[in-house]
Amino acid sequence: MSHDVSTPPFPRPRWQAVLALSTALALSACGGDDDAAPTPGPAPVTQNATAQLALLETTDLHYYGRSYNYYADKEDKGVGLERTATLIHQARTEFANTLLVDNGDTVQGTVLGTYEAQVAPIPATQQLTMYKAMATLKYDAGVLGNHEFNFGLPYLNQILGGGLDVAGVDPAAGIKANGPGFPMVTANVTSLKTGKPLIEPYVILERNLTVTLADGSSGKVPIKIGVLGLTTPGILNWDKDKLEGKVSTQDGLETARKYVPEIRAKGADVVFVLLHGGMSTGGYSVNMENPGYYITKEVPGIDGIVMGHEHNVFPNRGTNPAYKAEGVDNARGTVNGVPAVMASSWGKGLGVISYTLQWDGAAKKWSIDTAKTAVDVRNIQNGAEYVASDAAVVTAMQSLHDKTRAYVSSPIGSSDFRLASMFADLGDPAALQVVNQAQQEYVAQYVQNSLPQYASLPVLSVTAPFKDGYASSVDYTNVAEGTLSVAAAADLYLYDNNTIHAVKVNGAQVKQWLENAANRFNQIDPAKTTDQWLINDSKTGVQPGSSFPGYNFDAFTSPDISYEIDVTQPKYNVNDPSKGGERIKNLTYKGQPMTAAQEFIVATNNYRANSSAPFILGTGKAFDIVWAAPDANREVVLNYVKRQQNITRAANGSARSWRFTKVATAGKVLFKSAKDSLAIAQAAGLSNISVDRADDTGVNAGDGSYTIYRVDLNQ
Repeated sequence: MSHDVSTPPFPRPRWQAVLALSTALALSACGGDDDAAPTPGPAPVTQNATAQLALLETTDLHYYGRSYNYYADKEDKGVGLERTATLIHQARTEFANTLLVDNGDTVQGTVLGTYEAQVAPIPATQQLTMYKAMATLKYDAGVLGNHEFNFGLPYLNQILGGGLDVAGVDPAAGIKANGPGFPMVTANVTSLKTGKPLIEPYVILERNLTVTLADGSSGKVPIKIGVLGLTTPGILNWDKDKLEGKVSTQDGLETARKYVPEIRAKGADVVFVLLHGGMSTGGYSVNMENPGYYITKEVPGIDGIVMGHEHNVFPNRGTNPAYKAEGVDNARGTVNGVPAVMASSWGKGLGVISYTLQWDGAAKKWSIDTAKTAVDVRNIQNGAEYVASDAAVVTAMQSLHDKTRAYVSSPIGSSDFRLASMFADLGDPAALQVVNQAQQEYVAQYVQNSLPQYASLPVLSVTAPFKDGYASSVDYTNVAEGTLSVAAAADLYLYDNNTIHAVKVNGAQVKQWLENAANRFNQIDPAKTTDQWLINDSKTGVQPGSSFPGYNFDAFTSPDISYEIDVTQPKYNVNDPSKGGERIKNLTYKGQPMTAAQEFIVATNNYRANSSAPFILGTGKAFDIVWAAPDANREVVLNYVKRQQNITRAANGSARSWRFTKVATAGKVLFKSAKDSLAIAQAAGLSNISVDRADDTGVNAGDGSYTIYRVDLNQ
């Protein structure tokens, strides 16, 4: 998605950066040219002066250092710090002075981060490769995101260079020289051992700004820049097993109220907030996940806020921006009058807030010319073009890049059957059951260990055929029989940004969930003598109505669950119970009818848990989320396969929980899938499927790349 780039209302001469040595709290020089040398502080300036300062933000990099998809083993130009770095260098040639900050969720997200944390853990003497790459860009400050806690406090202590005085951690275990290389600040996470913030809450950076003096000459004027860090309190839910009894979290708004005046009192000329959170606008609540809107509204003295966590873009000057509320100005890039920016995720964009500062030489005081402040998000992709890669970042990550590619291609187990999704829509569990087993085991273990209040509830799991032939005739999960590699996990679970979530539901809600999933199918008229398509999608285009994507077709694959789908019944209408809702028949749990009041924990993904409730349960309804786990579904599947070693159809690919309700039809019921795949259906025991036409040439604009199969609903 592209977004408008504001043209600044002032010239931007090149700034020769002034760099000084730094520690976690000492004051480092402003980011700038890579080869700039340290210089002495400037002499006092009594003239009035003007300066330009740009606050540059990366956020939610999630270890996308390189523009590469490791599971697919191919380049992905749409992501990666190696390209964001080019935008940073361009900004430094454009603005007289820059301050580069990272907004968290940096060290976890791709297999690169997992490799260094868990596969081949780096020694304490080695700097995290992501930080090594960031060091080439001379970051000025950063904040901890929620995913910084995913690998535990000892690991966090190590990669930060030591100093975490918290239970279970040796503060001296890290080595200062091998930390991130820039001050890391977070004010609202407190060590229960000390009663103090886990790391420094803020830093005041002293900078020497290049200015234009009143007489037209160039000069240097010192400035003090306060940087306050805040993260989402949700870490105590998402990483409860690693953090409970060790840290506490505080409300972001109240923490900002506490520290912004303190930073001002210590002489900061400008104050920036690094918020690893977004901006919900539906009403304030204590410890809310995304408090940016209310911080800007309620806390005076903030000159700029950078946001993230939600992986959105602000400002967005397109036709349908993500954030729309009173006080949110996408045109100006302000929230309640405060300049604000959120630069997407994965290195896709660079957030830029550019300021014009006025120096009063007599009063020795800085002020901001608010009329000349500009905010935008600059993208690494513009149309079909991408910015070039930065050689320094590429080089810094090359060794880890090579090791990770080798790891992903390495064997993790074997399978005695083909894990394919060509007939998942017809009940074949081959590509789904191992995913459900992995999710179920992962959640069940956590519930038993950390959620005793739910320990008596059965844990179920649902997943969907994410690759269902929609994109092309080869768009199916298709993991061959034999050796399984790490890359097989990507084929089994398409979305690398999905994370495990567990929700508590009752039997009535389970049925609603399945009724919604059954909307994948058209209503079949048994008396109709002409052909009927089982699924309505853009490739058949036979019947009116919107298509229902395969990634929403959730299914159980467990011998404990059994149900039928009656496609002769109307589709489910969540907001009108009188229309539909009777497709799911004979729903049982362990051989007994499932009652409406029975309670279960269901393992699913973050998108289903957070976004799908209105479509499954009804408008205004929400799932009862009992655990928002930090780990990606894909990684959970990968780890499960590694533990199992040998995947077999009998144990991992034959638990078919559902079938179509039997009905005789006067005409043919048709289904499109991959060519020459009937043997896959037969191996799965789907004897009611036959080939109707070898290819789809001429059928609803078919290009001949699919086969048309016939489904006998009476078998």
